[in-house]
Amino acid sequence: MNLEARKIEFVKEFLKLQSEEAISRLENILRKEKNASYERQLEPMTQDELNQRIDQSESDFENDKFKTSSELLAKYK
Repeated sequence: MNLEARKIEFVKEFLKLQSEEAISRLENILRKEKNASYERQLEPMTQDELNQRIDQSESDFENDKFKTSSELLAKYK
């Protein structure tokens, strides 16, 4: 059975579930799998990339290219 057929079969069985507890457990498994998948895609920054970001941030600050926390908070009130 290919992956698409397995997914369809899983969804059919899922829709038949009547147990809220079973649905909650499956939701937790799905959430954990999505988080693990996302984390596997993350790549750490190299030392050079980090230093470039720091340099850019310092340059932006010196050239008044920033917003204060008060400005950011006011934007979202």
